[in-house]
Amino acid sequence: MPVPILDSLPPLASLIRAGDAIIVGQAGAEPLTLSRALVEEAHSLPGAVNVFLGAVLSDTFARPLHAHLRPGGYGIMGGAAKGFASQPGSISGVLPTPYRELEAAFSAGRLRADVVMLQLAISPDGSRLSLGMANDYVVAAARRARCVIAEINPDAPFTPNTEADATTLRIDVAVRAAAGTVQSPTMAAEEAERRIAAHVASVVPDRATIQIGLGALPDAVLGLLSQHKDLGLHSGLVGDSAVALIESGAITNAHKGLDPGVSVTNTLGGTTRAHRHAHDNPQFLIRPATYTHHPVTLASLHRFHAINSALEVDITGQANAEHDGRTWRGGLGGLGDFVRTARLSEGGRGIVALASTSRDGKRSRIVAGTSRGQVTLSRGDADMVITEWGVADLRFATFEERVHRMIAIADPRFREQLERDWHALRGAT
Repeated sequence: MPVPILDSLPPLASLIRAGDAIIVGQAGAEPLTLSRALVEEAHSLPGAVNVFLGAVLSDTFARPLHAHLRPGGYGIMGGAAKGFASQPGSISGVLPTPYRELEAAFSAGRLRADVVMLQLAISPDGSRLSLGMANDYVVAAARRARCVIAEINPDAPFTPNTEADATTLRIDVAVRAAAGTVQSPTMAAEEAERRIAAHVASVVPDRATIQIGLGALPDAVLGLLSQHKDLGLHSGLVGDSAVALIESGAITNAHKGLDPGVSVTNTLGGTTRAHRHAHDNPQFLIRPATYTHHPVTLASLHRFHAINSALEVDITGQANAEHDGRTWRGGLGGLGDFVRTARLSEGGRGIVALASTSRDGKRSRIVAGTSRGQVTLSRGDADMVITEWGVADLRFATFEERVHRMIAIADPRFREQLERDWHALRGAT
C-alpha cells in the first residue's frame, strides 16, 4: 500500500481549502464514505468549494445542500440535480464538453483539480490496488491534484487491467470504506418503455456490437436481446442487465472487429451481481474514455449500434438531452460520440430512443423546437429515432421526409399540432 489505510477519515476541514475544486468519483465508483462526509461536513469547511460531479447513481446529493458546496461537472444528473436545484446559479458550473475530452483537460491542467475523492478496489490478498469500477477523468485529475483521498472498498471488484493506473497514483489519505458500493438495480419498465424496447430490439441485428446505458428503457432493451446471437458489448456505463445478457450467451464478443472475446466499458454500475462478474475477469475490461469513446475505436467496431436516449427530439432530428425547460437533467456525455460515430461503423446505427410524451402524458417529447433551443445532437448527426409508436429512419432524409417520419412516431394526440407547427416553420423560411 502506498500509505497506511486508516479506519476513519480525518476531518475534511483539515484537508480542504476554501475555493478548492473537488472531483468526486462517479457511478459505481463513487466513494460513498468520502462523498457522504463531504455533504455532512460541508458546514465546517473553511469556505465554499466547487464540486465536480459526473453520473451520480446514489442519493448522496439528493437533499438540501450547504451553500459551501457549489455544483459543477459535465452534467448534474439524478439526485444530484435535485440537491443542487435550490442553489442560485446551480446550472452555471455545468461544463458543456464532450465526455471523452475530460481526461485530457484534467491531464493538461486546463480543468482544475485540487482535491480528488476516489474509490479503489483491493485484491483478495490485500496486497494490490486497482481502479475497480471506473477508468475515467477522475484518475487524470488525481495525477495533478494537491490532495488525493482514496476510499479502499473491499466490495469493489478488483479489475486487473486497471491495476497499473492505481499503483502509480500518489495517495495522500487512504481510508477503509464505511459502506458498500453504490447499488443501482435493474429498473422495471412501463408499457411505453416495453413497446420502445421491442422496436429497438427489432432493428438490432445478430452480431451487432451494442452501446447502451442504465435505466428502465435500457434494461428493457437488453432483456429483449437475449435471443440474439453473437452480440458484442462496448459501452460507457453498464450494469446488471448487460451482465445478464453476457451470462445468457447472447453476448459473445466474437464478431466485434475490435477486442474480440472481451466486453469493454468505461464505468460500471449495477449491483453486486455486476460487480462480481467484473471481479478479476480478463474478459471484462474497464478502459479509459480516450479509448471507449474515441471515434477511431468506435468506427472500428462491427455493426456498432449505439442506443441512447434524450429528453426531447425535434421534428428535424435535433435531440436535447440536457435541459427540460425547467431543470438541468444531464450533460453532453457520450451521446454525440456514440451516435455520430455509429454511422461510420460498417453496418452501424445511431439510435435515440425515448417515450413520445412526458411521464404524465401532458407534453409531447417530439417537438417543433427543443426547450430553450438546447441541442445536444445535431440534425446532421441524427440517424434513427424510436418511440413506442415506431421507428423514424432519418439517415439521408430530406427535411420534409424527416418531419413526416418524426410526426408519425409522436403520440397521436399531438400530431395535428406538430403538422401545424411544421407548416408555420416552412412558411417562415
